This record gives sequence, structure tokens and C-alpha cells, in this order.
Amino acid sequence: MDFKDQIKQLGERVVRLKDQIQTEEATKNAFIMPFIQALGYDVFNPLEVVPEFTADLGIKKGEKVDYAIMKDGQPIILIECKWWGENLDVHNSQLFRYFHTTKSKFGLLTNGIQFRFYTDLMETNKMDEKPFLEFDFTNMKEQIVFELKKFHKSYFDLNSIVSSASELKYSNEIKSILANELNEPSPSFVKFFVSQVYTGKATEKVMTQFTDIVKRSLNQFISDIISDRLKSALEKENVKDLEQVKLVEEQSKEEENKILTTNEEIEGFFIVKSILRTKVDSNRIFSRDFQNFYSVLLDDSIRQTICRLWFSEKNKYIGLFDENKKEIKYELSTIDDIYNYSEQIIKAAEKLNK
Repeated sequence: MDFKDQIKQLGERVVRLKDQIQTEEATKNAFIMPFIQALGYDVFNPLEVVPEFTADLGIKKGEKVDYAIMKDGQPIILIECKWWGENLDVHNSQLFRYFHTTKSKFGLLTNGIQFRFYTDLMETNKMDEKPFLEFDFTNMKEQIVFELKKFHKSYFDLNSIVSSASELKYSNEIKSILANELNEPSPSFVKFFVSQVYTGKATEKVMTQFTDIVKRSLNQFISDIISDRLKSALEKENVKDLEQVKLVEEQSKEEENKILTTNEEIEGFFIVKSILRTKVDSNRIFSRDFQNFYSVLLDDSIRQTICRLWFSEKNKYIGLFDENKKEIKYELSTIDDIYNYSEQIIKAAEKLNK
């Protein structure tokens, strides 16, 4: 399982179990330790992960941070943990105190759902007030996974992370500003546009009028960008589908002489057809035999494949497609087991029939 899949799986676990987790210790065990493991570190090896790491503060001895991820005998990431239901905003001062007493370059404050990564961009050996990387497991974005991978044991490079941390920090702050301006444009933001398009004096009435205009224009602009990208993506997908259809058709011609349609395949086809009889006109249900599988089609189109029957002397499977067009095979003990998948077969046909 690659890193992206591990993080996705962990995110699903967090969402599924969080309501059952009632303490900080349970949060550590269920969410934070698995996260550290996903980064490639052995949580049971004290050379890699030290729980209750001592970070003495001047005359105040015995101060401990929940975890320290180690490299060459020195901490590289300090991790302060809280119960998943706690607000992290009131807890960063504790991590701030620990930061300058160790050689660690990174601090992580987390409640198992929200993760905030800190470093010392503003002043050496003094933790920044704002994180340079922040994410929430209930709303993970692909770009975040890419940034997280830099902290993986196999890819960890201090200089590389620090060099990208500055850009991440300011990029996140700019995006936050833009989000606020899109929601409620500030006077200075509105005034910039007024100066560009309006030749008169920027009176209070004009500013009020343009505040609404700027807000609507920006949101429409973003909607247009999203619409254009969706259109482009759909066009690319259609080209990809056409290429796939062409490839299948070419292969079918080459394999035509090798194909032998069996009685079991024909029987399976009629079972699928009988399942669909109340939902789809039977005259629209077709079949086409290939060398390795037998397809049931809507309107005799490969692009409208309802299901596939994978029958051999040893095994029998029915292939159904998920929302990402990925085929999933289900084993059949007998041909009649096709009836067990009636609901999925009907949904597949209805989806194609839209």
C-alpha cells in the first residue's frame, strides 16, 4: 500500500471511530500513533520514536512532550497531542515552550484530526506563531498528502522541507485572505477595482455599489474557471473512452476467430436480461463475446457495458463497475448466483440509461 492510500485509509478510520474516542490517551493510540507509523517510523523503537520526551525548560526540569521523532540520536519532530474534541488554538503555547530547548526543527500540534506543523521561519530557534502546514483528516486534499510525504522517514530532508515551508506558509495565508475577500470584500480590496474601472470619485455610495459588484464578479469568475476545467476534463475523458472503445473493438476483431461462446455464457446473459426486464426494454439488451469475458451491453455499445461474465472451467465471476469505472469481480458458485447481484445490475443499467 503506497503512502497516499495509507493516509486515505487512516482518514477514513478517524472519521469512523472518533465518536468512540473519549480521552487524550485513546486519541494517541487510535489516531496519532498510526499516523506516525504511516510516516514510516517504528513507534515501538525508542531510537525512532520517544514517548514522553523530556524537554527541560531552564530551571524547570522534567517537562515532557508527548512524542519526539528521532534521527541520529536527536529529535527532528516534537509532537504535542490533545484529545480529538479539543480546540487546538489554546494549546500551541505549550509546544512553543518546548521548541527552543531542543534541536528539533519542527513541531506538530495535533488532536488526531487536525494537524498543525510549525518551524522557525521568522526567528531562528523560536517557533512561529502560525503553522506552515495545516490539514484536517475530515477534509484531506491531494496536495496536502504530497507535502506530508516529505516528512516520511524514507524522504525526510531537512533543507528541502524548510525551503518549501516558507512558500507554504505565505501561500496558505494568501489563500485565507482571498477566501475572506471573496466572502466579504474589504474597502481596500474594493477600492483597487474601483480605481481600475471607474473614472469618477469613489464616494461612499460608489463603494457600497462596487462592493456587491466585486463580490458577484469574483464568484462568477471562479465559477467560470471551474466550469471550464470540468468541461476540459470531460472532453479528455470522452477522448480516452473513445480510444479505449477503439482498442477493444480492434482486439475483438483479432480475437474473433479464437472466441467460443458457451452455453453457460448464454444462460448467464438471459439471467441478466430477465433481471432487467422490468426496467429496460429487452430489445435494448445485447451481448458480445470476447476471448476472456462475455459482455452484456445496453444498445449494443461497448461504452454502455452493464456487466461482464468471466466464465472458465474452474471459476465463474460477474464483473460490475464502480463509480470510478473500475471493474470489481464477484465470484459465483453457480450461474444462478447472478440473481444475488440483481440490485447492482439494475443500478448499472439505470445509470447508463440516464
